[in-house]
Amino acid sequence: MFSDQVDLIQIVSNAGLMVQLVLFVLLFFSITSWAIILVKYRYIKRASKESDLFIDFFWESRDLSGAFAKAKQLQGSPVARVFRIGYIELKRLRQPDFSARSEANRTSGTESSLSGKLAGTDNVKRALRRAINTETTRMSQMVPFLATAGNTTPFIGLFGTVWGIMNSFHGIGLKGSANLAVVAPGISEALIATAAGLAVAIPAVIAFNYFVQKIKNIESELNSFSADFLNIIERDILRAQGGKE
Repeated sequence: MFSDQVDLIQIVSNAGLMVQLVLFVLLFFSITSWAIILVKYRYIKRASKESDLFIDFFWESRDLSGAFAKAKQLQGSPVARVFRIGYIELKRLRQPDFSARSEANRTSGTESSLSGKLAGTDNVKRALRRAINTETTRMSQMVPFLATAGNTTPFIGLFGTVWGIMNSFHGIGLKGSANLAVVAPGISEALIATAAGLAVAIPAVIAFNYFVQKIKNIESELNSFSADFLNIIERDILRAQGGKE
């Protein structure tokens, strides 16, 4: 096995300048892709775990202030971050200036007061939508590079192979000999570029598809939680209005 590794190193060192350049580019794609895979895997795994914990806590407690305190502890949860933004916006609606406007509306009738409060939830809805877009963008960062690596590295490797084969045939023409001992070294050097390109592309494509699916799942959770949170707010407003009547 050790001798095979030494032979591979020797083949690369004896390859042409263009083939070595192609292998260097593929090495860059490989290192960057694996770094992204490791970072995003840890990030998305933590996001999924902490989001599940927060959602379970939220539905068990049904206490918005307690959920807000829990959300501040779960810094890696996108759902918790979206809830914090929505909760802060909700608190703004309950500030004195908004209460004063509601009191002024109450003088013009109950329906006007209720519609004013429900209209205030539009601010929460917009804040939640912006937060979801921010979280989706954050989760998707660097993932498109994996798609780029998966799509381009096989062609980069193929380019190195074609170039190496061209040099091999050029050497055959200069030597005037086409036996196996002359052809085999150049062909093997050239094929290493194709193998390297596939070695970079395969894990990059697998990881890209995995992360895209995970991000879609978390985004679906964000949208579902946002809709449920808004329903709770509107239901509380209607219940409070009914109690006052």
